Amino acid sequence: MTTTLGKDRTGTGELPDLLRHLDIEIGVDAVLPIAEVAGLTGNTQHTLRYYERIGLVEVGRDGSGRRAYSPESVSRILFISRLRASAMPIRDIRRYVEMVGRGDGSRSERLALLEAHRGRVRQQMAEMQSALDVIDFKITMYAGGLAP
Repeated sequence: MTTTLGKDRTGTGELPDLLRHLDIEIGVDAVLPIAEVAGLTGNTQHTLRYYERIGLVEVGRDGSGRRAYSPESVSRILFISRLRASAMPIRDIRRYVEMVGRGDGSRSERLALLEAHRGRVRQQMAEMQSALDVIDFKITMYAGGLAP
């Protein structure tokens, strides 16, 4: 299964690099047990159970009552993982998931939430770039490239 988040906005039939990066190729066409989903997504089993418990992802059960993750569940977990990696708080992810559950009527709210988060991420990236510039300067200095 391929979940495509981006669309061709260039008119060339190809996705720009950024949109291609957003495509999630999970290669899953059947349900998976929690251990495989943990390995695939980089989350711990504890985290996956937590996401289920707080309502971020719905997880079915197999005939023995064990968790059985659908391709859609895995895609959502990957998306949540990217939001968490960008420091989006769980409360905001919960709000987002609740809005998704309300359907298309909440699109503008979801857009606003994601745009606000994008602004915070861009600010963090600028701060990190500034820190990296200072580190690079010091490395150059200590390596003999500059006088102290």
